[in-house]
Amino acid sequence: MALDVRAATARVIGEVLAGNSLNQALPPMLTRVSERDRGLLQQLCYGTLRHSPGLQATLGRLLDKPLRDKDRDIQGLLLCGLYQLDHMRIPDHAAVAATVGATRILKKPWAKGMTNAVLRRYLREREQLTQELDDAARASHPAWLYNKLLLQWPDSATAIIEANNQHPPMTLRVNCGRLSREEYLSTLAKEGIEARAGEVGPQAIQLSRPRDVLELPGFTTGDVSVQDEAAQMAAPLLQCAPGERVLDACAAPGGKTCHMLELQPQLGELVAMDVDEQRLQKVAENLQRLALTATLLAGDAARPPDQLQSGSFDRILVDAPCSASGVIRRHPDVKLLRREADIPQLAEQQLAILQGLWPLLKTGGMLLYATCSVLDEENSQVVQRFLSDCGDAELCAIDGVWGQTVACGRQLLPSTTGHDGLFYTLLRKAQ
Repeated sequence: MALDVRAATARVIGEVLAGNSLNQALPPMLTRVSERDRGLLQQLCYGTLRHSPGLQATLGRLLDKPLRDKDRDIQGLLLCGLYQLDHMRIPDHAAVAATVGATRILKKPWAKGMTNAVLRRYLREREQLTQELDDAARASHPAWLYNKLLLQWPDSATAIIEANNQHPPMTLRVNCGRLSREEYLSTLAKEGIEARAGEVGPQAIQLSRPRDVLELPGFTTGDVSVQDEAAQMAAPLLQCAPGERVLDACAAPGGKTCHMLELQPQLGELVAMDVDEQRLQKVAENLQRLALTATLLAGDAARPPDQLQSGSFDRILVDAPCSASGVIRRHPDVKLLRREADIPQLAEQQLAILQGLWPLLKTGGMLLYATCSVLDEENSQVVQRFLSDCGDAELCAIDGVWGQTVACGRQLLPSTTGHDGLFYTLLRKAQ
């Protein structure tokens, strides 16, 4: 029997509250609800998490005392209920009734009366409760991140926050080895699929609304892939040449790996490495769909495997682990899971990766450092520390009309109409 969609949402949100990622918690639950409810489950989970800082602050005022850890599912249900009342078109009485009814499915009948009381009190006091929220909660951002955005991006913080709180667009990358962007746009138009050319990426197409990839003409045969437009800037920046040996050091799920091969099919070898051996399987699947070839290798970029010899690569791409502060709209669980104390730890990891990979680069070779972050501690500050410790690294200018020039590279900020927020810096090993 299919699981009630609000009970399923409560369990997913409860798992995220316990420290698990949405990518871990949601997929198993999608198989437990009816097919017609899967879209609603995703909408409830993503929406609740996207607005979770404000919803949590409001819920804290509505509860007499915090719920116990073992009742995180009920906390998730209450957050979901508040989200429905504030951000969905479901009639208030229907949202309350359905949310209260889920307490029985969760086998916690004691929560029925409390859930009903909390949601109905919110309906009575909504205006006052909203006025009592602080600026960060009202902006649906954790306070530490909200304050950093205001400090580091005073002229852009409002736009960043707005973009972070929106549903992201679905963007495609046209396989330029098979057809042009204009040709694929024409194909989409013939199929009645509304789309437009991207703003910064020459192979980028943005769909007017998301759809199943299997509905896209030519997807299964490799004509297009799904990849955000900001991420599509990596491969062109490396300017790989025929015969060169290239390392994609943090490769999974393989979007940038495949893009490099599409742009330069005559590479000598491309090694796609990732610390997670299971995630390398996704790289393999993408390569197979696109009929591309790369050497797959499981390994830690901070401590490269012995088979990667010193001075053996012409180009290295480092898509470093980061806070994901530039892609929050795609990963709204970041608002709950990421802590301010994580940022210095991530910066140390990023520096260790640069230091571990640099010896693998040939003299005169190029390394592209990228993050999905808008925070300076993970971006220019990491590069500056690396440059101060490394005598043979030179910072290269990145020319272009996209993004903003920052101390050590170029920054794309999340856009309400297009791309995510990514940072790029290009380094050359001096002769």
